[in-house]
Amino acid sequence: MSYLADVVLGVIEGITEFLPISSTGHLLLAEAWLGARSDTYNIAIQAGAILAVTLIYWRRITGLFLGLGQSENRDYLIKLAVAFGITAVLGLVVKKLGFALPETVMPIAWALVLGGIWMIVAEWLAGKKPDCATITLRVAIAVGVAQIIAGVFPGTSRSGATIFVAMLMGTTNRAAATEFAFLVGIPTMYAATGYELLKTLRGGGPAEDWTALGIGFAVSTVTAFVAVKWLLTYIQSHRFTFFAIYRIVFGGVLLALGAAGVLV
Repeated sequence: MSYLADVVLGVIEGITEFLPISSTGHLLLAEAWLGARSDTYNIAIQAGAILAVTLIYWRRITGLFLGLGQSENRDYLIKLAVAFGITAVLGLVVKKLGFALPETVMPIAWALVLGGIWMIVAEWLAGKKPDCATITLRVAIAVGVAQIIAGVFPGTSRSGATIFVAMLMGTTNRAAATEFAFLVGIPTMYAATGYELLKTLRGGGPAEDWTALGIGFAVSTVTAFVAVKWLLTYIQSHRFTFFAIYRIVFGGVLLALGAAGVLV
């Protein structure tokens, strides 16, 4: 049953990591019923989802590095580096401050609801501007900051925060904003995973069940690959409204359960 729980957690992570509905929020809720996991475990299965995106975007990634002779590729890589650098620096600051995820679901529920409303408003505002697929330095900086905000407030959604910040900052094209947000997430999550695993190996973290972690990692990789492929097709002709409504409804249900004393 323990390893079945790892399969369930892997599926949840794979589906929710890149859909703008908050993977951390869903995992925290799942662990309330399936048992808590360590930070190392949670970040490692997130890395499984990142591996899936790496596989999906491998042609784009190799094209950027092999095409360094072209100014547009160098410029794009610089923007990715800026966003990642901001996230890395601010992430270390957050770690030093001793930030810990909430142990109750109510903050997550409010983040889901408010985030859903914000998504609807943000996409409406972005829709009033001309279509633009350009990633500016302002967009890169905003995306880097948004990643930290999403990490500090579970339920916000890393993908949702970065995509919609990019759209509000000028990259109004959904596909372009999504691609940049996902590509920034690749080095960010690999670095976070390496950091946590290094802590564990040095004895700074709890002992891990590596079989359970491996199962969660593998399942999240496969599930995320399918989910992201679907999402990239979906956003070509659809807005993000469906995800915003899901967040509001799901968050509302959690708030009602909390008011009834079922959840805390």
